[in-house]
Amino acid sequence: MAYEVEAPKYVRLAQTIQQRIEDGTYPPGTRVPSENQLVQSFGMSRPTVVRALELLKRDGWLESRQGYGTIVRGRPAGGEQKDRRGSEALARDESRTAGRLVEVGRVSVSARVASALGLPKRAKVLMRRFLVEEDGEPVELVSSYFPVGLVDGTELENADPLSGGTRAHIEARKKVRFDHVTERVSARLPEHEEAELLELPEGVPVLSVLVVACDASGQALQVSDVLLPADRQELEDTYRLS
Repeated sequence: MAYEVEAPKYVRLAQTIQQRIEDGTYPPGTRVPSENQLVQSFGMSRPTVVRALELLKRDGWLESRQGYGTIVRGRPAGGEQKDRRGSEALARDESRTAGRLVEVGRVSVSARVASALGLPKRAKVLMRRFLVEEDGEPVELVSSYFPVGLVDGTELENADPLSGGTRAHIEARKKVRFDHVTERVSARLPEHEEAELLELPEGVPVLSVLVVACDASGQALQVSDVLLPADRQELEDTYRLS
């Protein structure tokens, strides 16, 4: 069973600071409040504040300047796309991505996925499961689910890696249009097969980013369950697809 969980405090603080950078509260080139000021303003511990600032520095929103403090850099180039795993799941070219296609077939889905697809519990859908690797190490396990009625006339059931991404393929073959994506976060222990594929020690949890891609009417066309090591956090986000 997956339990919906709130993002860690440091992630929520980093998001708040990021929002203030975007709305001009902290303009590029200015100093962000000191650690002491952030501790007092948000009522969080110093380690939480430090971790949030480090996360923003890592992602390019902030930088440290000796003798001057922590400076706002502004939105990183390409940052908007980088943190959106929904776009990655829809656009991933399996034939060009490091990793391997683990499984393709019709399966009975969990209640969580069935609900996202607007289907009854245990309904049969098509699943494509892809293991993403970096330098030969597994870093992400993506299980994508499609309503059976959307599969006919496509190559989604083909056991070979798909070229061009599922979004482009479905839009071209089925004359539908993806309109928006919602990403939902939960944390859980991985199933045995998931842990083996990700090479996780026993007892190590995973972060599940459930990507729900819909048309303009809100009908789900694809649901992808993106599994990551638990220390790689994401927040829920809804956005329009260009």
